[in-house]
Amino acid sequence: MTDAIYLDDTGRRTFEATVERAVDDRVVLDRTCFYPTGGGQPSDTGVLRAESSDRTWTVTAVEKRDTIYHVLDERPPSVGTSLTGDVDWDRRFAHMRYHTSQHLLSALLLEAFDAETTGNQLYTDHAHLDCAYPRFSEADLADIESRLNDLVAADHTVEWYALDRETAEATLDPQRTRLHLLPDSITDVRIVEIAGPDGDPYDRTACAGTHVASTGAIGAVEVVGRETKGSEEERIEFVLS
Repeated sequence: MTDAIYLDDTGRRTFEATVERAVDDRVVLDRTCFYPTGGGQPSDTGVLRAESSDRTWTVTAVEKRDTIYHVLDERPPSVGTSLTGDVDWDRRFAHMRYHTSQHLLSALLLEAFDAETTGNQLYTDHAHLDCAYPRFSEADLADIESRLNDLVAADHTVEWYALDRETAEATLDPQRTRLHLLPDSITDVRIVEIAGPDGDPYDRTACAGTHVASTGAIGAVEVVGRETKGSEEERIEFVLS
């Protein structure tokens, strides 16, 4: 099983690894910093370099199935090859900023509108979030944007850690964590926690994505639109600068 370095060290850009499996245009490494697509966050891209030669491979996508597969632009290196991986940092950091801002938005919508997040999708230059709510007014959107930017400006700490599932189910808000959707085989849960102004967590939820270390790194948030996705569901679109 590949050691997922990105779960603990989201700021790491370069790593060394060994090819454990090669299948068609994909390789499995013994360890990786490349994030695989999941949870509304696209995968990382970047480059793999052979340590014994000048050969390089472009990582065009990363997928998690039974393990983590790195999709390459050409025939992969053979099993046992020692590689150095370089993550496209601009792409990764954009996803980290958007994913953390999505957590803030989800917590804010639940607090202010009792609107539970039902889905989200992040990109490098925009994102959207779907939630259970009939319809937001222009005044609602302006208020959401203002409160989001207050949370960003406060530069609250963002942390992530592992918690055993039994404790997580007993102590965390089920509307935010949705732990019941996880397979029973998952006994340890990765928690992402954003500190609040009163010392208590503003948001604490299960998530395997990558995040910035404090909300100040998100930058300014602009809510650019809304869309009705059903009789009781709204989509909020936003960008960061």
